[in-house]
Amino acid sequence: MRHRKAGRKLNKTSSHRKAMFANMAHALIKHEQIVTTLPKAKELRPIVERLITLAKRGTLHARRQAAAKLPQISSQLIRDEVEINAVDKLFDTLAERYKDRQGGYTRVLKAGFRHGDAAPVAVIELVDRDEDAKGQYSGPELDEDFEEEAVA
Repeated sequence: MRHRKAGRKLNKTSSHRKAMFANMAHALIKHEQIVTTLPKAKELRPIVERLITLAKRGTLHARRQAAAKLPQISSQLIRDEVEINAVDKLFDTLAERYKDRQGGYTRVLKAGFRHGDAAPVAVIELVDRDEDAKGQYSGPELDEDFEEEAVA
């Protein structure tokens, strides 16, 4: 019996779950809307809500606690403006946006079923999100020369 055992295992090890939710939280903070499976979205919601609550405190201790929950991004990528610093966005932009809101910073919308395995899909997004944040840089893009070499 699973009495008094909170959280879904999602058929992953604890270290895999921790890394996956850190990456998903970073993606949600960066893009302000992501598409994932419904159980993952429901598990991600409290993680992101706690991060925003930490950001609203605004203290150095809260900043360090939030940084510990998010993946460490190379400072070189941040300097080259390839990647954003999620902690800075959390404490500067999102904390200001939600300063008068007492929780409920995220919304989970059901989006049907995935074609390949019929898994329930959901969209998790920040309430009052910035439309321009959607589609920011999501990873390295392959060069055309590299693609031609791979085909040859």
